[in-house]
Parts: sequence; structure tokens; C-alpha cells
Amino acid sequence: MPRRATNNAGMMKRSILLTGAAGFIGSHVAGALLARGERVVGVDNFDPYYDESIKRRNVHETIAGGTTDSYHLVEADICDAVAMRHVFDVHRPAGVIHLAARAGVRPSIADPVGYARVNVMGTAVLLEEAKRAGCDRFVMASSSSVYGNLAVAPFREDADVSEPISPYAATKRSCELIGFAHWKLTRMPTACLRFFTVFGPRQRPDLAISMFLKLARDHQPIPMFGDGTTSRDYTYIEDIVRGVVAAYDRIDAHGYRIWNLGGSSPVTLREMIATVQRVTGRETPVKSMPAQPGDVERTFADLRRASAELGYAPSTTFAEGVARQWEWLKRQ
Repeated sequence: MPRRATNNAGMMKRSILLTGAAGFIGSHVAGALLARGERVVGVDNFDPYYDESIKRRNVHETIAGGTTDSYHLVEADICDAVAMRHVFDVHRPAGVIHLAARAGVRPSIADPVGYARVNVMGTAVLLEEAKRAGCDRFVMASSSSVYGNLAVAPFREDADVSEPISPYAATKRSCELIGFAHWKLTRMPTACLRFFTVFGPRQRPDLAISMFLKLARDHQPIPMFGDGTTSRDYTYIEDIVRGVVAAYDRIDAHGYRIWNLGGSSPVTLREMIATVQRVTGRETPVKSMPAQPGDVERTFADLRRASAELGYAPSTTFAEGVARQWEWLKRQ
């Protein structure tokens, strides 16, 4: 088994608490942290939003199918304050990377109360326990959805985001505000990362690229919602992970900070479908569908702040990323 990570004095290094550790982004972040010698305490409640076996597989892949004394997984609900206090008391993490959430714009319209509970209350619980445990930093996942249908693009972190158009977006903006208030009161460095449509191996099965690749594989029609002109700033998972880790390393120099993590090269829905067809080699028919409520017209990340302060520079093109996701899918 790998050696325990230690600090300069030879003592065991304090761990990083990572919520949502079994999910798409969380499992990749966990792998990156372990690769650089960190001790990770993962928290996940294996929510049945999608097949639990997918998350179990993510955990298996995170630790390369083996075991490691640098990774400890706790099955718990972030809204359970008693359970979270126990986790912080037992493991005494140095800092927190909070990626757990109820995800998805469309499902949030059907269950706004459930989204508010998990995303807002869960974040408040973690912030409070992090303060009580003496953590020295807190990084949380926000979303590009907070920008709504902003008229000016690319989207800057200092833009007015007071008009979210879905309950999911509203909960993510609420978490940013709670994080700011918590920082003002405690001065615990806090980062909010606005992710822009993350894709790649292990992507959630309900997300478009994952669904469309499977439909193309099975020679099934691909739905195109609206006229195909809506666009998304797709971001490959490895680029996102580098941004998350950089934010964790550097937030102490900024106090409270919001950073965009995107690809900064928007792709239209029509172009995305064409890329899926090209990568898979299947001329899958396209089925026109009505536009979906809650969907924004476009997302487009302004990366100047993240570039200057985090050294963030996405390096994987959309076509390259889709090809990698397709190769991964074929191996499953």
C-alpha cells in the first residue's frame, strides 16, 4: 500500500474532506488529490437520483480497484448535522472541498423544496462544522446556471446574477451568498467555483453528452430541444479538476473569491450533436423537441480572473474530450 502523506515534521498530514466524492466530478478530484499525496475523507450518501452502482464503480476507479490508507469513504447525508459533526470530530480535516449537491436544472423545477434542503441547508451545515473544526479553507461548487440569461457575454464573475431562472440556479447563488456571509463572520477563506457544463469519462448518465453517446451507440434518435442554436461552454473534466485543486491551494490568498471554471469556447446544441455523430461514426437521426423550461440560451465563461489568479488554462478541445468520453464508454 502507498505510504501515508506526511508534513515536513514527519507527522501525518491532515486530510481534505471531499463531499460528493463518489460522483462524476468528485471521484476525479479524489483521484487527483490522492495522486499528489493527500489524505482524503470522502463523503457521499449515494443518492438514488441515478443508479447507485455507477457511483460504486466511480469509487472503485478512484482507488484503482484496490485499497489505500490515504482514502476513507463515509456514507452520510450532508444535511445530517449530527453525522457531519461526527465526521469532522473523527477526521479533523484541514480543509473542505464541497461538491455534493442535488444537480440538474429540469429536476429542480419538479422538486424545488428538495433542492433547497440539500444544496442550501447542506452547505450551511458544512460551513458551520468546518468553522467549529478549525478548517483553514473551504471550496464549494457553484454553477454557470447562476448567470441565467445574462445579456452580456462572456460571463464575468462580477456580473449581476440576481435573476436565476431555475430553482437549481437559485440554490447555487444562495450558497455563494451564505459562503460570503460566513467568510465575513469567520474569515475562513472560501472559494465558489462556477462550473460550466462539465463532461468526460464518468459523466452523469442524465447529462446530454452521456445520453447522446449512448443513443448513438444504440442507433436511437437523438433529441434536439429547440432549434439547436442554444450553446454551452463545455469543460473537460481534467481541466475542471485542475481548477478545483488550484482553488483549494490558493484561496487563502484571496479570502472570499468566485472563479469561473469553463472551456471558454461555446458549442451550439446542433454542433454538439454533429460532434457526437462524427466521433461515434453513426449518422443517428435527430428528433426535434420543444425547448425545455429552465434552460438558459447560452453559457460562456470569462476566464481572465481564473487565469490570472489560479493559472487556469483549459487544454482539452471539445472534440478531443467527446472522443475520450466515447472511448471510455465503449470500455464499460
